[in-house]
Amino acid sequence: MGQYFHQFLFGIYPYICLAVLLFGSLVRFDREQYTWKSDSSQLLRRGTLRIGSNLFHWGILVVVMGHFVGFLAPHWLVAPFISASMHQLLAMVAGGVAGLFAIIGLTMLIVRRLSDTRIRRNSKTGDIVIVLMLWVQLALGLGTVVLSARHMDGAMFEQLTDYVKGVVTFRSNIAGLLDGVPLVYQTHIALGFTIFLVSPFTRMVHIWSGIASVAYLLRPYQLVRKR
Repeated sequence: MGQYFHQFLFGIYPYICLAVLLFGSLVRFDREQYTWKSDSSQLLRRGTLRIGSNLFHWGILVVVMGHFVGFLAPHWLVAPFISASMHQLLAMVAGGVAGLFAIIGLTMLIVRRLSDTRIRRNSKTGDIVIVLMLWVQLALGLGTVVLSARHMDGAMFEQLTDYVKGVVTFRSNIAGLLDGVPLVYQTHIALGFTIFLVSPFTRMVHIWSGIASVAYLLRPYQLVRKR
């Protein structure tokens, strides 16, 4: 039974989560555009919002981009410039610092949301659940940094990158790539996909708008004519 659950959790569940993330977001954008926002509480009380939000958003951006680049970069592209152990060390330092900033900022935001009566009453259950899930995910990520320091040969890092690449490339029996991987890594991966799963139904959908804003840099010039 444990082997079947492992196969489902790491071989099938990721594709369910990614499919719901994509199609769920498309359906919500098409049917409920007025809910496509982050539900800012700035008007209720600023307090620690600015510093907490900046710490969290800048930290999480570095963490997410680091995951994409670190785990999805082809081995043949990275190997000539950096060894597996150095790649792991770089990921640990950059991800650890960024993750620390992010979790400090998110802690400030959670305390602000739960301690202020007006903000808490205006918060949806999904708002509180998603930020707590993000906090746990960041804590697990920092836990993997500590655990990775015990084996700096890069073998575990390569195993994890092979798994992530396997998910993206639809490799068969990808769940087997996580056999023997410590529980903290497995929990971190499973929770990450779960966050993808619930994102279309929470305020997290506004991330798509942040990605789409890159197109603003490529917009044509606005031509203004005088009468």
